Amino acid sequence: MPKSKVNSTEDNFATPASSGERRSPVKLNSTGTPRWYIVIMLGLMLLGLAWLVVNYIAGPDIALFRELGAWNYLIGFGLFIIGLLMTMGWK
Repeated sequence: MPKSKVNSTEDNFATPASSGERRSPVKLNSTGTPRWYIVIMLGLMLLGLAWLVVNYIAGPDIALFRELGAWNYLIGFGLFIIGLLMTMGWK
């Protein structure tokens, strides 16, 4: 079976530097997401879910929910969607 040709550039990468210096890995500046961001993100999702559940179970019995009417769905889904959109910034 014929042997494949080796490029001269591949040989340069395989050998260490001629000056004797070794390259050390470079650390990337990855600080991650702050804890307060994650708490707010999860809090908004849970608050939106809780708003919808309370509206569904006891909406007519609570004065605030009765006054808001159909706006309760917008508030609940809005809070939940804002929390979901925040997940795109989570590292």
